[in-house]
Amino acid sequence: MTTTTISPLLTPYRLGRLDLPNRVVMAPMTRYRAAEDGTPLPVVAEHYAQRASAGLIVTEGIWPSRQGQSGWHLPGLETPAHVAGWRAVTEAVHAAGGRIVAQLMHGGRQGHPLNRLLGDVPAGPSAVPAPGPVHVRGGGKAEAVTPRAMTREEIHRTIADHVASARLALAAGFDAVELHGANSYLIHQFLADNTNLRTDEYGPRTLADRLRFPIELVTAVAEAVGPDRLGLRLSPGNPQFGMYEADPAPVYRALLAELDGLGLAYLHLTDNDDYPALADLRPRWSGPLIGNVGENRAATDRERGEAVLTAGLADLVSYGRAFIANPDLPERFAVDAPLAPVDPTHLYGQEATGYTDYPRLPAGHPVAR
Repeated sequence: MTTTTISPLLTPYRLGRLDLPNRVVMAPMTRYRAAEDGTPLPVVAEHYAQRASAGLIVTEGIWPSRQGQSGWHLPGLETPAHVAGWRAVTEAVHAAGGRIVAQLMHGGRQGHPLNRLLGDVPAGPSAVPAPGPVHVRGGGKAEAVTPRAMTREEIHRTIADHVASARLALAAGFDAVELHGANSYLIHQFLADNTNLRTDEYGPRTLADRLRFPIELVTAVAEAVGPDRLGLRLSPGNPQFGMYEADPAPVYRALLAELDGLGLAYLHLTDNDDYPALADLRPRWSGPLIGNVGENRAATDRERGEAVLTAGLADLVSYGRAFIANPDLPERFAVDAPLAPVDPTHLYGQEATGYTDYPRLPAGHPVAR
C-alpha cells in the first residue's frame, strides 16, 4: 500500500476572513516597479497574478504618504491614481484565484531628498542618520542625510495618514493590510535603542513610552479597517541599516501583551540568530502567526519551512527569494521539484526581465509521494 504524505505547508488555513489553500506566504520584497509618482506599473499586476497560488501574497512596501516615501520608484497608496493602479493588481490576483495584502511601509529616517517627491529631508523619531552612502535617483550614490526629529503633530498626522491609506487599500480591492514594523522602517525606529532618543512621551524613558507609537498606530488602523483585516510585521533584533536593540525580548514581549487582545488577523515575525523571536514570542501570541526564517540568512527552502510548522513556531511560513524565481512555488513544493535560481542583475528596475519572465513547471510534472 502506497502512502501519500502531504507537506504541512500545503494544508489549508483560516486567516482572519480568508480561507487559504496552503500555508505558503509570499513575503514582501522591494522591486522598484512603480512610476515616478508611485503608481504601480502594469507589469506589477502580471507579477503578482503569476504568484496567486500562494496561500497569501504580501506586497512590497507601499508608502502611505509622501512624507513616508523612502525611495524613488517605490509604490504609494495615497492618490486616486495609486488606487487605480493597485486595483488592477488586486483584480488580476483575484481573477487568478489568489489573496493579496497591502503592506504599508513608512520610511521614517530612511530616505534622501533626491529620492523624495517632496524633495525634503525625511523625518524619524530622532535626528539619527541611517548608514550611508545611499543609492539616489539617476543611478548614483550620496551620503545619507540627518533626518529631522518628528514633532508630536507629525506623529499624529502620520497615524492619520496610515488610517487613510489603509482605507484606500480596501477601496483598491486588497483583502487586508499589513503594517511594516520591521527591517529599520518607522515603527522599528521607535522601538530600537539607537534610533529613538526622544525625551517626550514617545521616547524610551519608560517601556510604555517606547511602545506608545506602535500601539497607537496599530490600534487606529485596526479601528478603521477592522482588526481581522490587519496584520503586523516585526523583526526583533534585526540589525539591518544600522539598527541596534540590546535586549529585544522585554520590548517585544510587552508589545505583544498590549496588542494580542485586539484580534489582529496575524503577526508576521522574522527570526534572528541573536534572538530566537519565534520561539520566545509564539507562546505570547494567541492569534495566527506567519514565521519568516530567511531574513539575513540563506533563503528558506521547503524543508526549513516544514520544520517551522512541525515545531509549532508558526502557523504559516513566508518565502521571499524563492518566490522571485519560482512563481509557482507551492506547486513546486507539491511535486518536490527543484527551485530555479534568482537572476540578481534584474532584481530592481522598471523592466519585465527578471520580474515576470521566470518559467513555470511544465504541465504533467509527477506528484511527489
